[in-house]
Amino acid sequence: MELHVYLAGEIHSPWRKELQQLASQMNIPIHFSGPMENHDRSDQIGEEIVGKQPNAILKDEAASSINNLRTQILLHKADVVIALFGEQYRQWNSAMDAATAVALQKPLILIRPESLHHPLKELANKAQVVVETPEQAMKALAYIFE
Repeated sequence: MELHVYLAGEIHSPWRKELQQLASQMNIPIHFSGPMENHDRSDQIGEEIVGKQPNAILKDEAASSINNLRTQILLHKADVVIALFGEQYRQWNSAMDAATAVALQKPLILIRPESLHHPLKELANKAQVVVETPEQAMKALAYIFE
């Protein structure tokens, strides 16, 4: 058995690589996917596909429709979703992806520091597992294979 794990969360820190390395070290059979990590590509994809837009708002709309298509397909294929919330970056997309996982009845592992307990309490209550570190998230997935 191999799990398909969608990694929702900010794209600016190496947390995904850390999870991938942990999965490899722990011999956990996981296929990872997630949002487009190339920020410029994500921002430009709408115009690349549908053509130049007359203003920044329409450029964002074109890009978001393509990015939402990608995310919806990958979330539907996921066996489990891991959503990371950190201190440094705004997490609107993470919250949207985590809420979508809940709506799709996908198991959700929420990674968040203790300092974000209060603002994430409702979402945490919907998650199957809430942890503070990527390593704890991987240990939870490793337990599935015991």
